[in-house]
Parts: sequence; structure tokens; C-alpha cells
Amino acid sequence: MSAVLQPGQSPGTGPLADPPGDTAGAVGPRLMVRRFTRNRLAVAGLVVIVLFLLFCFAGPLLHPTDQTHTTLSQVNLAPSARHLLGTDAVGHDELGRLMFGGKVSLLVGLAAGLLATVIGTLWGAAAGYAGGWIDAAMMRVVDAGIAIPALFILLVVSAISTPGVFGLVVILGLVSWLVPSRLVRAETLTLKNRDYVHTLRAIGGTHTRAITRHILPNSVSTIVVAATFQVADAILLVAYVSYLGLGVQPPATDWGGMLSAGLTAAYSGRWWLILPPGLAVILVVCAFNAIGDGLRDAFDVRGRA
Repeated sequence: MSAVLQPGQSPGTGPLADPPGDTAGAVGPRLMVRRFTRNRLAVAGLVVIVLFLLFCFAGPLLHPTDQTHTTLSQVNLAPSARHLLGTDAVGHDELGRLMFGGKVSLLVGLAAGLLATVIGTLWGAAAGYAGGWIDAAMMRVVDAGIAIPALFILLVVSAISTPGVFGLVVILGLVSWLVPSRLVRAETLTLKNRDYVHTLRAIGGTHTRAITRHILPNSVSTIVVAATFQVADAILLVAYVSYLGLGVQPPATDWGGMLSAGLTAAYSGRWWLILPPGLAVILVVCAFNAIGDGLRDAFDVRGRA
């Protein structure tokens, strides 16, 4: 049964006609934004992340504190108008320290998540596109890496040589790329059989061009979603390592280090040393996970408009 043409509509342009080019997996920007904003939890997560970024990076400009020198006369003060979250065992203003530590946690988490995603994306795309024994060998490396807990590797490396901020980023990136590589590899196995990839190869296009111009751009939804979860995992791993005293060393700190330093004091009733950094870690990790869920729904081509 043929479709009825509307006035001014030419054959082949109606709703039954396929759009030009390959649009599999494509979601328009407006539709993606509409789907994301429909997810209230994802929007709340985005607001939380923006507020924490402002708090950690712009907050010290409004509330400057000395986080390097000790002030023994200001040790373990309770929250007051002068120190809204009290002071710690060496006299540091706890609110300023929360900003200072949050800056380290967020920077390390974002940088390590980005590094892990880049490494995993390149590895997974190369393995999936090559196929055969190359794919099998590369993925056995990934399987072996996943079998070893990332926290165990971090503890061993941190015990050998205490890393700084840059060292934590590199270590976290090198132990966290495995899951993104599997996701991108699965996406590549599907995309490499598309007509536009076969056409590129038929006209003499290189494998590198096929990956960089077609495979990776069409895998952007998988890559972006994976990156948000990697950032959340990196922030948690930093908190784990620092909580055990193997993260960045004083006077630098992060939220995990603040938890470790305030644990003993919390048993004495000084709740302000452990509750704020603990809540900060929970809120930021949950926020990134919520954003990841929202982006996954937004990029889903099978979702509702």
C-alpha cells in the first residue's frame, strides 16, 4: 500500500523514506537534551557537580584559609561563626580544608577518568577493528587485568613509592582503562561491518582513517557514558587509598585523607572532622553515576522521544 503524498511533498521524502546516509545509533542534540532533562535524578546530579566545582575552585577566593602552616592555638575547635566547620588536629580550618581536599579529589578523578577512557577507547577500538587472533590476544590482556583488583594494584604501587597528584592520575588511569576498552570493543565489532566502513576500505582508505573518522565518532555515546562512570570510580579509589594513608601527603590532602585524619577524632564527638568529607564523597560519586545513567538514556536510540 503506497503512502499518500502531502501537498508539496515529492516521492521518497515522506515519513516512510529512509534519511540519507547512515543514521544508525544517531540521536539529535535536541532529543538528547530533552531525554536528559526528563531524568530528574540526572539533572540533580549535574547540579550537584556544578555546585561542588564552584565550592572547591571558587570557594577559596571567598573563604581564604592557610592550609600549609599549623596553628596550635586553634586546634580541634568546634564549629562557630569564625570556623563554620571547626578546625582539625593541627588548627586548619575544616571548611577551607574541605575545599582544598575537594579540589584534589575532583582534579584527580576527572583527569584519571579521562586518561582511563582514552586508553580504553584506543585499545578497544584497535582490538575490535583488527579482529581475529589480534583481538583475542588484546582482550586476554584485558581479562587478566580485570582479574586483579585495581585497589590491590594501587596499594602495592603506593606502598613502594608514595605518589603525588600527578602520580595518582597516572596510576589510576593505568588500572582503570579495562572496562571502557571492553565497551568500545563491543561497539567497534558492530560498527566495522557498516556499509560506510566497507566503502572507505574499497576506495583505499586506511585502517587508521576508518577508526578515527567513522568508528570512534559513532561510538561517542558509549565513550561519554563510560567516562562519567570512570570519574566516579576514580574518586572512590582515591578516597580508598588516601583513607589508608597512601595517597597525597600533608600538607596536601583530599577527601579520603580527611576521613582518615578525622576518624579517631570522630569517636571523641568531633563529628565535623568526618561527616563533611564523607558526605562530599558520597554526593559526588552518586552524582556522577546519576549523570552517567541520564546520558545512557539520552543516547539510547531505542528510547522514547
